[in-house]
Amino acid sequence: MEQHYKLNRVKELADNDMDFIKALAEAFLEEVPEDAERLKNAVAATDYREAYQAAHKMKPTIDLFELGVLKDLIVVQDWGKFEKVGEDCTKELQLVLTAVDNATSELKEDFNL
Repeated sequence: MEQHYKLNRVKELADNDMDFIKALAEAFLEEVPEDAERLKNAVAATDYREAYQAAHKMKPTIDLFELGVLKDLIVVQDWGKFEKVGEDCTKELQLVLTAVDNATSELKEDFNL
């Protein structure tokens, strides 16, 4: 439990209410993997606007669950926001995608979802 994510901020936000913590974990599982796929596709298609929007939407949840890749996500977000033509953010993108995959698997197991 909590190898690829941390619940410190989640527990604080939820005031240690386990039902609410589980609801937040469910929200993570519903939103973040879908947004990560959207982000991956946007970067591959050099769709700056879509990449920015997907990364921006993911930021609060990635930060809340402390996946450890917030700075990498911001690099990808800024790549889209500032249309950094010729710059490569695939290394940071891969770190984010791996962290999301790992946290998703672990949350499913830890919360029996």
